[in-house]
Amino acid sequence: MKQVFLATLLILGAFVVNAQTTPAQSDITKVLKFTNDNYDMGKIVTGKQTEFTVDVENISNAPVNLDNVMVGCGCTTPRYTKGQVIAPGGHASVVLGFNGSASGAFSKVATIFFSGNLTKQVSFHGEGVPQ
Repeated sequence: MKQVFLATLLILGAFVVNAQTTPAQSDITKVLKFTNDNYDMGKIVTGKQTEFTVDVENISNAPVNLDNVMVGCGCTTPRYTKGQVIAPGGHASVVLGFNGSASGAFSKVATIFFSGNLTKQVSFHGEGVPQ
């Protein structure tokens, strides 16, 4: 009876350990190439909306899906095609809009999620100046 109990306990323990491991993230630099992933907006007039485009190129031999974009605050708005398949050699665009609410120096981030447990944090910064 003790052996059955011990065996059951070991099996349950293995399931718990397995459930808490997360899949390893691949090296995204071997799969995707980014343009404007650390964008400098320079000086912008406070309150004036502006946007920029992050270009994503698939440099691998397999397709990659653009799954989601999460922004760091409500002042940033993403525009992209959810679920877009980026073929090998293909490109996708993520447009990040900023409402210009900053007065003085600012720095914002957005995280782009892809299939295969790939994520990329992109950022932009600048300075809000009065009219």
